[in-house]
Amino acid sequence: MKKSLPAEELDRMFDAGEDISEYIDHESTRSLNREIKRINLDVPSWMLNALDHEAERLNISRQAVVKTMLDGAIRNSPAARSYLPA
Repeated sequence: MKKSLPAEELDRMFDAGEDISEYIDHESTRSLNREIKRINLDVPSWMLNALDHEAERLNISRQAVVKTMLDGAIRNSPAARSYLPA
């Protein structure tokens, strides 16, 4: 059995870069639907510029911006939400 800690303490340790592996129960973890599919996406230059600006503002990659925006749109769409992993 793994050691347990309050979530706040575990968060503090993780944020401080401490090793929290002894608190993770790898037997009970499960993998979400993480199969990666590659797509090509054609967008107008103004949209690409907006994505790049947002990526720079957030200090993340353009791909991360696109994924975050798509995730938000899917979670806010009743029709698309049914495809979210359980």
